[in-house]
Amino acid sequence: MTQDGRKIREKIRALLARKDYRPLDKIDIAHKLGLTGGERVTLRKILRELERSGEIARIRKNRYVLPAEADLVTGTLSIHQAGYGFLIIETPGEPDIFIAAENTGTAMHGDRVVARITRDEAYARAKDRRGRQEGRVIRILERARDTIVGTLQHSRNFYYVVPDDPRLVHDVYVQLPTRAKLPKAPGRGDKVVVRLEPWESRHVNPEGEIIELLGPASAPGVDMLSIIRKYDLPTEFPRAVVDEANRIPETIGARMLEGREDLREKFIVTIDPDDARDFDDAIHVDKTDNQGWRLGVHIADVSAYVNPDSALDREARRRGNSVYLPDRVIPMLPERLSNGVCSLNPGVDRLTHSVFIQFDKSGHAKNVRFAKSVIRSAHRLTYKQAYSILQSAPRDRLSEHLHQAWALASLLRRRRFEHGSLDLDFPEVKVHVDANGEPLKLERVENDESHQLIEECMLAANETVARELKKRAIPTIYRVHENPDPEKLAEYREFALSFNYKVGDLTHRAELQRLLASIRGKPEEQALKIALLKSLKRARYFPQPLGHYGLAKNNYTHFTSPIRRYADLVVHRALVERDGKRRPRTDMSQIASVAEHISTTERVAAEAEIEAVRMKKLEFFQRQLDERNPQVFRAAIVDVRNYGMVVELPDVLITGLIHVSSLTDDFYVFEPVQRRLIGRRFRRRFAIGDELRVFVARVDRFKRQIDFALADQQKNRARAR
Repeated sequence: MTQDGRKIREKIRALLARKDYRPLDKIDIAHKLGLTGGERVTLRKILRELERSGEIARIRKNRYVLPAEADLVTGTLSIHQAGYGFLIIETPGEPDIFIAAENTGTAMHGDRVVARITRDEAYARAKDRRGRQEGRVIRILERARDTIVGTLQHSRNFYYVVPDDPRLVHDVYVQLPTRAKLPKAPGRGDKVVVRLEPWESRHVNPEGEIIELLGPASAPGVDMLSIIRKYDLPTEFPRAVVDEANRIPETIGARMLEGREDLREKFIVTIDPDDARDFDDAIHVDKTDNQGWRLGVHIADVSAYVNPDSALDREARRRGNSVYLPDRVIPMLPERLSNGVCSLNPGVDRLTHSVFIQFDKSGHAKNVRFAKSVIRSAHRLTYKQAYSILQSAPRDRLSEHLHQAWALASLLRRRRFEHGSLDLDFPEVKVHVDANGEPLKLERVENDESHQLIEECMLAANETVARELKKRAIPTIYRVHENPDPEKLAEYREFALSFNYKVGDLTHRAELQRLLASIRGKPEEQALKIALLKSLKRARYFPQPLGHYGLAKNNYTHFTSPIRRYADLVVHRALVERDGKRRPRTDMSQIASVAEHISTTERVAAEAEIEAVRMKKLEFFQRQLDERNPQVFRAAIVDVRNYGMVVELPDVLITGLIHVSSLTDDFYVFEPVQRRLIGRRFRRRFAIGDELRVFVARVDRFKRQIDFALADQQKNRARAR
């Protein structure tokens, strides 16, 4: 922005903040500020920018005010599939605002909107039980999407598309495209992509145009393609990016080794998932004479191949990160780099950026060193292989190395929790699919010692790099996790109390740690941890080291995965600048912009990955229904309501409902105080924490819901027949 533009922006803010200001339109504002013809063009542009950013608001007759003066707030609308929503306020620390379904207007889930806080008595009485303020959407500043993915349906008179996302609560009216627009006409039940047309009135459904036919909903691969289109994930690299990647040699020339520390004789290993294809981190751990350790963390030097503002760099920045779906990976970098020259494959020379940390016998870091290096990984281990080695006594060089590394990692892990780190680790469920993407089995992956070993080494490297860059005042991107809002923790405390846990003041970190320790291994652990995560702020990228609440670290960044995260690539480049011989290429405004962008791409990727796994889990259970051979799973009751029991299957980490109507052996009565169901005749009780054996009874793939039934009652019904 020009100097004149900045002056006009400040004049607008000052005018609207005056106590005697009365709402003015843009013509009156220009007159009030004494602006000339050219300046009035700039004024209109700045007014649009200020409105879009939420700093000012436009009310009736296109007059402008400060939002607070007119009870207006700006934020992102989060819609529940029942139709109501919450406005997530952009001002830090402000509580969400409830938006009733009839007050959402034509806003959709994810839209950035302006809402007016309702003050009349009727709405005051209608405040929800948490005392939230209510509001009504009055303007849409920015649509979250201009396309939707859904299933084509038709009635007698018209065609419509049912969005895949249940939070998009309105069907979209469409007309079938002509042959000129699509090579094949879509039919009922097909998945399609629809471009939305302007939606002006809530009294009619939105309309749109079908722009892509994905195929029949049941066809192989269409489900994942739907997710890719829904989240606008890139499937192809631009030609210029592919050409640039192809020009990179697959082997390392002598000139590329100049100035690098040669670590090819070091016993360095990688430990990754079974099906990993890119390996961007490797470690070695040596014992020192003073009973301490020397940790070496070696990270793929992607910056040696991806130059700032090159075609490769611009595309990596646009993508922000790799996305991992059950049947494919959408990489941040082309395969020639991600699976090739950058990947730390065993037995080949690879360029790395190394961090060396000397620890004493108590686990305190005493010395730190950084170096550009070259390594040759001695072993590529899977987590399962590493775990198996750690369960047996050391017998060779590899097992001795791993046990040595675990001795350090376990000490670092213990010290981390002593300093207040929160145990928010979750087991994961890996979906194994066949060549057509059909789910074959669900495998629970534990966060065992092999995972913890690598995690602690990476945490140590990330913290060390962050501390170094902060000390040198070098602009970079930090990984931050700000302190939670006390109100959110108070709400979470009420939720935890409902499970009959003794819970103190959760704003005290030690109390939160105590609660997490008490729920470990309990049936409700998953539900309580998920609820806690929703109560905490989301970790994000930021140009200032604001600290990491979850890890209890003052300085933290992401350094260890530059193949799959753009943030790490930025940090690698910043680390090169620490000697002061070259000034950073990126200024703070650019750093802030990149941090905000990759925080967004990370959220999108996480949502896509979660939805894809959930979809495959539902498909897995639907196949069991179709084959009429449902598998029996162990389950735990995590909640009891008057209509049934919410159960979680710990082996596959999915939640579903056992409806009270499926309990056919008795008539069950709900006891709300103790939250349990009791049979009238036989007095059988179902309460939170009870373990059951269940099988799938119904799958609703649109609502993403599963109903289960008790396995023992299935046997009773079979005997009755």
